[in-house]
Amino acid sequence: MKNFNESKPIQLIHGDCIKVMQQLPENSVDMIFADPPYFLSNGGISCQNGQMVSVNKAEWDKSKGLKADFQFTNEWIKEAKRILKENGTIWISGTMHNIYQVGFALQLNNFKLLNEISWFKPNAPPNLSCKYFAHAHETIIWARKNAKIPHFFNYEVMKQWNDKIASEGKQMRSVWSIPFTPKEEKIQGRHPTQKPMELLKRIISASTEEGAVILDPFNGSGTTGVVAKMLNRQYIGIDQEKEFLQLTERRLKNQSI
Repeated sequence: MKNFNESKPIQLIHGDCIKVMQQLPENSVDMIFADPPYFLSNGGISCQNGQMVSVNKAEWDKSKGLKADFQFTNEWIKEAKRILKENGTIWISGTMHNIYQVGFALQLNNFKLLNEISWFKPNAPPNLSCKYFAHAHETIIWARKNAKIPHFFNYEVMKQWNDKIASEGKQMRSVWSIPFTPKEEKIQGRHPTQKPMELLKRIISASTEEGAVILDPFNGSGTTGVVAKMLNRQYIGIDQEKEFLQLTERRLKNQSI
């Protein structure tokens, strides 16, 4: 988990994402999925399984202030562009806490914005304060490295996908109805921001072919890697927490969960 090795189809690397990406070769990755810190661990409350819980995830999710947060966002996106292939694409998830910084950083680094996906969560928890609309979606921005070089899009596969918003055989829309991560995907352990496999299946299937190299600079529970392996893609996962890389290793050994 320490060093990058181009010959290995699945690699988990322990370290700071920016420092590790700086060591990766230019134009070496086909697709990046990033689930960066949302900077929403602010002492607030949320609802989970019918109970009041803290929104705090860990130190890595706490804001260091607007300028410092944006500097971090811009730095890792700049490195992401360097290591993407010329026709490569990047997907970045977020909420109102970070997604506007992400979009601005992508434009500053001359990415071409392709789509803004709204991931609708039909089983989202209620808003306990009753002062706002219930938060029921996350935003995922899809962007291309080079505005002049076409990207890969598996259009026909997406048309036939079993999607609850659009009828099968019609164009997939930019609103995806996918429930929260099911319990069976957390058997090997838990991560506070674990993404459902269905979400990554769509993203990876839509924008890569078999054998593609996929990078996740915020590996977390390793859902991106589990799905990449399942779909016969290569994978590089980076995380600064060893326990999450160990969780990923357990999930990879039990590929379906």
